[in-house]
Amino acid sequence: MEMEKLVSLCKRRGFLYQSSEIYGGLNGFWDYGPLGVELKRNIKEAWWRDMVTSHDELVVPSGAPCAYEMVGLDCTIIMHPQVWKCSGHYDVFHDFMVDCRQSKRRYRHDQVQGRWVSCQGRRIFVATEADGEEALQDTQHKALKFFNLRAKDADRLAWESDLLCLTEVKDFSAVLGPDAKELGTLTEPREYNLMFKTYVGALSGEEGAAFLRPETAQGIFVNFKNVLDSTRVAVPFGIAQIGKSFRNEITPRYFTFRSREFEQMEIEFFCHPSQSRAWYEYWRNRRYQWYLSLGLAGERLRLRDHTPEELSHYSCGTADIEYAFPFLPPGKFGELEGIAHRGDFDLRSHMEGKLVRQDGGYVVELGPDGKPRHPGSGKDLTYFDDQTRERYIPHVIEPSAGADRAALAFLCEAYQEDQVPDEHGNPRDRVFLRLHPRLAPIKAAVFPLVRKDGMPEAAQRIYRSLKPHFNVFYDEKGAVGRRYARQDEVGTPYCITVDGQTALDGTVTFRDRDTLRQWRVRADDCLGELRRLVGVS
Repeated sequence: MEMEKLVSLCKRRGFLYQSSEIYGGLNGFWDYGPLGVELKRNIKEAWWRDMVTSHDELVVPSGAPCAYEMVGLDCTIIMHPQVWKCSGHYDVFHDFMVDCRQSKRRYRHDQVQGRWVSCQGRRIFVATEADGEEALQDTQHKALKFFNLRAKDADRLAWESDLLCLTEVKDFSAVLGPDAKELGTLTEPREYNLMFKTYVGALSGEEGAAFLRPETAQGIFVNFKNVLDSTRVAVPFGIAQIGKSFRNEITPRYFTFRSREFEQMEIEFFCHPSQSRAWYEYWRNRRYQWYLSLGLAGERLRLRDHTPEELSHYSCGTADIEYAFPFLPPGKFGELEGIAHRGDFDLRSHMEGKLVRQDGGYVVELGPDGKPRHPGSGKDLTYFDDQTRERYIPHVIEPSAGADRAALAFLCEAYQEDQVPDEHGNPRDRVFLRLHPRLAPIKAAVFPLVRKDGMPEAAQRIYRSLKPHFNVFYDEKGAVGRRYARQDEVGTPYCITVDGQTALDGTVTFRDRDTLRQWRVRADDCLGELRRLVGVS
């Protein structure tokens, strides 16, 4: 699939718009249109229902070490600045960036790649922000231009390497920047904190400084004791949250994949340290199966364990659920969700202060005065087991998913093209979204075959009977074939048509989006049939 086709469909049919588009747009920010907001809402509701509300705390789920409980939170976007100092975000939540003195553009250091080439007695590194085959073509075009050669002279370029990340290049004096015409215009890499800074109240100085949250997890950790004290939950249990997070990405890219404002679906699962490895395996496998159950294909979805070099300093183990997005080079995958075994790092940090690795363990980071550099709350965040009389700091398993990336993956997976016969039997091209019925923005469309003989009135009665239960759509304009095509393109799984036979026997035609199969159903049974097809009791 060409990504441009999906982007065009998303704009044309009201799934996604560029934020502030009438003013030229704002890079890294996206607005969800009428159908997009329904799709994303359905994803979040499916996640919340499957992970939280439908969970039976008295039954041991398949693969789980024991029964557990689930509750939810909705925490504020702006929190006390000390939260981010103790969590480590204030000091280490950064990427490295490089600036181009000539083009005045800024790049993320690890997202620039290029190739070494020799020509006319000179050896240079030609850099690009492109990927795959596009990157090879871009570097060749720039090299020809730099050496003042024509396309027919391409064989005079002696390429010395495959594509390399800029992080592997030590001498920037020989680098031709992605948008530069001269060598040596890139600055040395330097840290760039990804948190958005703001100010609380009337104070405009540093005393009023705060940050938009870069993740939803910390709100759960700082409320751990509140949840314990105000509910009857007991370890093991999970706290779930869906909410907006903000990261000031240096170079947002790939449509909604890497944005500056995004929505997360996170669980912090608290368990006994002796059971944490088993719980990590449980959540790792359960979350992978969730994506498969909603239609992502196994060959484009994978579960990848992090290597020791990739692990965060606090992590005892992490796995990523990744999807082969069409905008990535062949064989490359993009992260949908991370499942991390975080140990007791977070609760300890908010108790004692910012932790740093030392001698295989963690100690509180001290300042020059010998006191904690970023002191914790001093609150007791341990857990006391009434049954075993044991007190301990629970370990945490964190399944952290991106709602926007999930929406993008489901759209990429759903986009299909085929040919179907038109009303005259001639083949016509068809574009449709094969969205799972639970996720589809519109569950069914109701049509009268023609606008006479009482068909519109009968169709409207069916529409009104379904509307309180499902998001359904009514349409009586244009040929029925065109109406089918419009609903296929937005992913509506079923169409219900009132036709001439309806007046004779009280039945209507149901049509399946994917198979194009049609069958008759009594008009009075439409609600039950749609419930059965969508899988809603």
